[in-house]
Amino acid sequence: MSHSSSLARLRPLRWAALPLLAMLGGCDAVVLNPAGDVAMQQRDLVLIATALMLLIIIPVMALTVLFAWRYRKSNTEAEYDPHFDHSTMLELVIWSAPLLIIICLGAVTWTSTHLLDPYRPIERTAPGQPIAANVKPLEVQVVALDWKWLFIYPEQGIATVNELALPVDRPVEFRLTGTSVMNAFYIPAMAGMIYTMPGMETKLHAVMNREGTFHGLSSHYSGAGFSGMNFPVYALQANGFDQWVEKVRTSQAGQGKGKGELTRASFLTVEKPSEYVPAMYFNGVQGGLFDRVVNRCVAENTPCMSEVMMHDRMTGGGDPHKMKVGEGNPPVNNTGPMHGERTKGALEKSPEEIQTSPHQSKEPLPSNGVQQPGDMKNRRMSFLSIPQTPGPLTLGHAGAGRG
Repeated sequence: MSHSSSLARLRPLRWAALPLLAMLGGCDAVVLNPAGDVAMQQRDLVLIATALMLLIIIPVMALTVLFAWRYRKSNTEAEYDPHFDHSTMLELVIWSAPLLIIICLGAVTWTSTHLLDPYRPIERTAPGQPIAANVKPLEVQVVALDWKWLFIYPEQGIATVNELALPVDRPVEFRLTGTSVMNAFYIPAMAGMIYTMPGMETKLHAVMNREGTFHGLSSHYSGAGFSGMNFPVYALQANGFDQWVEKVRTSQAGQGKGKGELTRASFLTVEKPSEYVPAMYFNGVQGGLFDRVVNRCVAENTPCMSEVMMHDRMTGGGDPHKMKVGEGNPPVNNTGPMHGERTKGALEKSPEEIQTSPHQSKEPLPSNGVQQPGDMKNRRMSFLSIPQTPGPLTLGHAGAGRG
């Protein structure tokens, strides 16, 4: 066969490879080439786990091909033993190798899970570079909105929307919450994702080790504007970060990205659902705003969850800050540790304590709410039925007046 005829036969294969090249063009290796020490440790964990699993996968695939070739029907030289049923050595290899790999995987996963706990403050900025005792982590308060990200810098007194800047080699402590459905905060070059939920606060500790512009996103579907919940992450040296902070601090309302001060009233405006929102700068932040977002009491005359829970744990009156845990009207579950008793499980109860429950097919009782969206009868929150009690805490001003 001539060389030209061989090339002619290969030409169709070139076109067949084009779809594969197009798919490779969409690959992003940022997870395997991160810019932060935490993400690097997570990458190493992925590589170690993959290598351990390949210790079984590759030999099995190779032996499958080898056995199919060696014991093919046309190979008359292969040994044929129809009475073979057991081999101690073969059984030992088949069971011991996977068992050892599982033990190694379990040990690596267990140690890494504790060392890379997102709630645990990091102890180094890079291998061999422990954090000095006088270095304070940069606190960034993150609020997931529909459909954008709000970043509050309490130390600097500024806030941004859909733009995040971080200093290189300085530990960062993210405090995260949300205002609507669940989201997932994810900067692949810095650390793994962490969920955000309304009424709850999660934490993430990480660090950036090199300068650059990286990509942040929401990795959990949250509705119509989910695809626009992306933001740039600028990793800057200390002086560059200070310049960025000064740029945000000196921004004026109505000029470019400037929006003035982020107050409770302006937060309620920013909170409204919007899609593909450009970056915004706030040159000031009202004190305690993030805590109010967590406690669901940004709007005026709205009791904070923390105040409501304290009200539930206090007596019929008096100063809630002087009450002892366990005093006052018991909550719905009055057998919990708050009242000095441990709740009994079903297996620990005596026969006379065990009662039957209604069958699942029983006709349900009529609902106390209504089907019309937004009707107040559907908002049967605990604080709406709290009776007025003497003392400084009342429904009219619970949680109010806290900057």
